[in-house]
Amino acid sequence: MKFGKEFSSQMVPEWQQAYMDYNNLKTYLKDISKFKRRNAPSPMAATPRGSLRRRISLYRAFSGLTNRYNNIKNSTENEDEVILVSEVNEEEDGSDSGKYQTLFLKSDDEGGEYELVFFRRLDEEFNKVVRFYKGKVEEVLKEAEELSKQMNALIALRIKVEKPVVGFQKPATGVVSSHPIVSHFVNDKEPGRLNMDVIEEETNSDGQTEHGSGECNAKEPGIQMQPIGKNVKTATFNLPSLEVLNHIKINVSPETPVSTLKAILMSSNSDLRFSREELKKVEERLKQAFLEFYQKLGLLKSYSFLNQLAFSKIMKKYDKITLRYASRAYVKMVDDSYLGSCDEVTRIMERVEATFVKHFSNGNRRIGMGSLRPKVKKEKHRITYLLGLFSGCSIALIVAIAIIMHAQDVFNSPNRGQYMENIFPLYSLFGYIVLHMLMFAANIHYWRRYRVNYPFIFGIKQGTELGYREVLLLGSALSVMTLGAAVSNLDMNMDPRTRSFKSLPELVPLGLLLVVLLITFCPFNIIYRSSRFFFIQSAFHCICAPLYKVNLPDFFLADQLTSQVQAFRSIQFYICYYGWGNFKTRTNNCQESEIFRTFLYVVAIIPYWCRVAQCLRRLFEEKDLGHGLNGLKYFSTIAAVVMRTGLELQNNATWKIMAWASSGFATIANTYWDLVIDWGLLQPKSKNPWLRDKLLIPNKSVYFVAMVLNVLLRLAWMQTVLGVRQLPFLHRTAMIALVASLEIIRRGIWNFFRLENEHLNNVGKYRAFKSVPLPFSYYDDQNKDE
Repeated sequence: MKFGKEFSSQMVPEWQQAYMDYNNLKTYLKDISKFKRRNAPSPMAATPRGSLRRRISLYRAFSGLTNRYNNIKNSTENEDEVILVSEVNEEEDGSDSGKYQTLFLKSDDEGGEYELVFFRRLDEEFNKVVRFYKGKVEEVLKEAEELSKQMNALIALRIKVEKPVVGFQKPATGVVSSHPIVSHFVNDKEPGRLNMDVIEEETNSDGQTEHGSGECNAKEPGIQMQPIGKNVKTATFNLPSLEVLNHIKINVSPETPVSTLKAILMSSNSDLRFSREELKKVEERLKQAFLEFYQKLGLLKSYSFLNQLAFSKIMKKYDKITLRYASRAYVKMVDDSYLGSCDEVTRIMERVEATFVKHFSNGNRRIGMGSLRPKVKKEKHRITYLLGLFSGCSIALIVAIAIIMHAQDVFNSPNRGQYMENIFPLYSLFGYIVLHMLMFAANIHYWRRYRVNYPFIFGIKQGTELGYREVLLLGSALSVMTLGAAVSNLDMNMDPRTRSFKSLPELVPLGLLLVVLLITFCPFNIIYRSSRFFFIQSAFHCICAPLYKVNLPDFFLADQLTSQVQAFRSIQFYICYYGWGNFKTRTNNCQESEIFRTFLYVVAIIPYWCRVAQCLRRLFEEKDLGHGLNGLKYFSTIAAVVMRTGLELQNNATWKIMAWASSGFATIANTYWDLVIDWGLLQPKSKNPWLRDKLLIPNKSVYFVAMVLNVLLRLAWMQTVLGVRQLPFLHRTAMIALVASLEIIRRGIWNFFRLENEHLNNVGKYRAFKSVPLPFSYYDDQNKDE
């Protein structure tokens, strides 16, 4: 793989604009190369006619066999003087940070103006990289200082809760401690208490911890050893005083419906209890904060390394094209700059590793480093194999169903209506789920192709996210189960031996539903348990809205559920058919039940109401009027769904007028919100007219086609208002399934562009990490780390 592609593939997607623009610099080198080729002399030396033609290089003076290195050094010493790189002082430049400027000494040479432009652009890229890196390192230092304060509070809380016996492991030279906390617990040992060891850090001769050196060294908290004599040292322990607990507030209240209601009803917070439950929650929260912080440090370190490598590569290309030796001077400047010489990130990573292993992994380095550096998820060949197997089985089962239907002459059978009214809605539920999974697998494929960081956007734990192959595998497996159940159902109806068992064929769909539910809620670590539980958690948050804090996975899932209204009605039909329907005779009176008809309204409203409640919660927390308008949009959709459902049940002119008016308004509002707010398109003054400034898909026509499809597929409700309930070749229930499938396809298209817009917003703000709320908040700034 060429370096340009490798460089792009290893970038942090949200920081893409902050990396060196390698491809753009290559275009300047191509201009230099084209000029060199146009003005290059003949590569062959003039020789007498008939003699062997030799290259000019064969006529150079022989450099000798001895003193080879000295000769090369002397011969290239002057040739290296191609550029002079210097740092512009703050006084001269007038900016807050120093900049680097390259003086090209060969600008008078032929084609020198091309090289001069290249070095100007190179300096701009380098200064951009250094500026970004320096800013991120400053952010990291501030976060490290805040985490240090959090650790001090955690250790104080541990001492308060566990009341351990603190023992000190004395070195060979002997150590004397006078810290009040240490002396208190050493002198008052009690049985049954934990022994809390304090371990001495290695020190150098100057009494400072061994962390390496660099131009951006910072003072670090910890145990500092100060030399008292030649062999005797006194240990000063920076153990936090219990006084810290008087100036902190513990923010570990779980986001549950109960805690939300307590926050609304109770005006003041309860006093700190300093219980073991609080300590456990604090440790979990702080552990997550350290994991996120370590990941940020790792990506920042990778950012520095990749950019240094990119500058080295581009300068080697320059040397190769121009036959100069400028790379040595420029690469040396890169190595000596803040980007190459600052080892602050590496030192903080080492401190984080030591802290995490000791305080959150019980001193077990293997477990601690396994948490900090999770293994990269590997593609498994068996997934591809099973995917092909299940896909082939699905095709074979579809052919088998077609043969059975032809053998039974289902389309001309008098029992056709009975089968479509009673059995088809049961199996269509799984059809909706499979279609949605296929669309979501396509979304994941294209998100990965265009480097949309969907695991970060959804907040999925690294290494547990599903790829498109895994989602396709689950969809194809469910397809095989559904089609297999349908084939067995039809086969039992044909077989004289099982035809007499009236209830057995009718129970097949119910058995399939129970199997799917058992797999979904299975507590064992099989079939992607982390992803299943993540889905269940998000679904529970949707149901309990607005009592849970709204995150992107929650409202994204709620949007998916709004496109599965017909699936919810299929579940309602399951309850009716097997609850009080006469499934043994394949008949039901569901449509005649007032309760069932009422629940047709309720079931259709539930997904939209979840979104309204989520919008109200976000409006209350963020004070953003946009969330209120979004809630009104969903409320208008609720009105349209109610009117269309009423029109289906009571077909009269009044319901038709109300359905037309409400559906028309809801369609306009939803379409505008989709295209302008969710997708960020229809910006007339953008660089891409009527789209947006930044696009991931190079072909702009894709966006216009998607906008047109979104509008057309949203108009699928017109078949209800126009009274098109069925076609000569399509039963009423099949027409309902077709319209529901069109809405699922529209939702799949919406998913890609919605996450694309979210990703571009993250890129614009360089937002590559999720913020973890810290467990402690200080009332004042009096207690600072000394």
